[in-house]
Amino acid sequence: MTPYPDEPWHLAGQMYLSLWPVPRADLPPVAVGTRPVTVAGRGLAGAAWVVYENDSVLHYGELLRAVLVRDGGRPRVCITDIWVDSPASMAGGRALWGIPKEMAVFEAERTDVASFAAKSDDGPLAAARFEERGRLPGRLPLSYRIVQTLDGRTRTSRVRSRASVRAARAAWTVPSDGRLADLGRRAPLISLTLRDFTLSFGG
Repeated sequence: MTPYPDEPWHLAGQMYLSLWPVPRADLPPVAVGTRPVTVAGRGLAGAAWVVYENDSVLHYGELLRAVLVRDGGRPRVCITDIWVDSPASMAGGRALWGIPKEMAVFEAERTDVASFAAKSDDGPLAAARFEERGRLPGRLPLSYRIVQTLDGRTRTSRVRSRASVRAARAAWTVPSDGRLADLGRRAPLISLTLRDFTLSFGG
């Protein structure tokens, strides 16, 4: 078995995030015992490219999709699809928290306009370009909980983060027959970059 760090994982790096309102019928399955939060028949889905670097316990790239859900009366985030380029991250994410990580290959160019692409053994997953538009003052704190299915039961994990947040304009390209196809049917509602974030996951 591939070794991986014990929780909590202390991570740092850069995140490029977009959010979409998605018709309930197009939302992917979520964790056992939860249901998507919907308004007027639409839920909220997010997709992000993440580069874990600097003081991270592991260094790797990541592409994920997540859905805002309700666990009883509590809002949570459920990661429904996720790819990484680190066997240790994949093994740890699955074993510790029930995060369904798979392997992929990433290309990234982080200049004034950041561009990303990812492909798995099944073919291209997605590509995106992010152009920053303006910075919010300070470093904003954020605390929330991830909910996943682990060994047939609900597994909830705490996330605490702080980052410099910047508004961005993003364009995503997604294969029409791929797992993330619904994200390519409409422009994102909002896009952000979380620069030089620090994050504590689990524990």
